[in-house]
Amino acid sequence: MADNQVENVVVVGLGRFGGQVAESLIKLGHEVLGVDEDDELVQQWSDRLTHVVQADSTDGEAMEQVGVKEFTRAVVGIGSDIEASVLTVLTLSELGLGDIWAKAVSVKHGKILRSVGAHHVIYPEATMGDRVAHLIAGRMLDVIEFDDGFAVARTRAPRDATGRTLADLGLRTKYGVTVIGFKTHGADLLYAAPDTVVPDGAELIVAGPLDQVQRFTAAT
Repeated sequence: MADNQVENVVVVGLGRFGGQVAESLIKLGHEVLGVDEDDELVQQWSDRLTHVVQADSTDGEAMEQVGVKEFTRAVVGIGSDIEASVLTVLTLSELGLGDIWAKAVSVKHGKILRSVGAHHVIYPEATMGDRVAHLIAGRMLDVIEFDDGFAVARTRAPRDATGRTLADLGLRTKYGVTVIGFKTHGADLLYAAPDTVVPDGAELIVAGPLDQVQRFTAAT
């Protein structure tokens, strides 16, 4: 979903997860139709999203009446009610939506969602748990882990790096990670090159296999 292109997205389930996704999409400039069966949640989000409607998301006719077929992307944020989650994904698939993202609370739940039409399954609790564990164990300041075991992390520069070039440090040879940028307090992120000199107090943005990134950050 390109940031410079306005997209219309339907978000079904305006609880903690779905509401956060909907609000973030609005901040990114996209138009959002929020759908929830709970009138209180609908009222809560009525002045924060582009459109908000109260509807039974498992009812194909009701969802068609609120205009869901006009959307190409949907996010199903229902998690606690697994039956409603699965039936909602099935309904959206039958209505022809071509890009359906759905929240799952377990691996089995995720498999069922995929079998009925979800194109992307999200495990927010597991993902956040893994992320926090990596931050604690690896001394990372922030980390993004990809499905194939690749990671991008923000970490403090090694104590002996100040005033030396990245080529001189040889972090790729020593740790198997690539420094893609660095940042100092109050300054913009700068992209790294072999002749980049690491300033005092810098934070490095490094990329590589997760185990290598962890090994590097643990040594900083």
